[in-house]
Amino acid sequence: MTVSNPTAPVTLTLDAPLRARSSVSPLSDPTARQRLLLQAATLNEQARVAATGGDLETSARAILVALDCERRAGGLGLQVLQLIKPRP
Repeated sequence: MTVSNPTAPVTLTLDAPLRARSSVSPLSDPTARQRLLLQAATLNEQARVAATGGDLETSARAILVALDCERRAGGLGLQVLQLIKPRP
C-alpha cells in the first residue's frame, strides 16, 4: 500500500488486487497453509542473507515475520480438538 502526498487528500494504492469472496473459508483453503510456509521459508533465507551481511536488525525483523507466518500456518486446517470429549 502506498500513500500519496501527506498534505493532499489521502490516496491509497493497493499492491495486491482484492480477491472476490468465495464460499471457501480461509481456514479450509488447502493452499493457504502452503503459501504461509513458503513465505516463512523465504523470510528465513532473507534473514540468513541479512545476518551474513551484518544487517542484524533486518535479519531479526525477517525472523519475527517468518515465525508469525509459521504460527498462522499452524492454525489453519481442520480443528479436531473440539470433537474430543473428556471422559466422565
